[in-house]
Amino acid sequence: MLLAANIALSIAMFAVFALSIGGLYLWRKRGDTQRGLLMLAAAIVILANVLIWTVPNPI
Repeated sequence: MLLAANIALSIAMFAVFALSIGGLYLWRKRGDTQRGLLMLAAAIVILANVLIWTVPNPI
């Protein structure tokens, strides 16, 4: 289970980087503001999920 969770978090971080780069590209270079900002918002949501899963649980 731990290995699968680590792989899922790694894939999620790759998605954050890809969505951030793609969103900035769409927003700045192509002028497609709505799609670019939606991609950046998706990256922020995925990043927040990764941070929630990696914070240690105080017992």
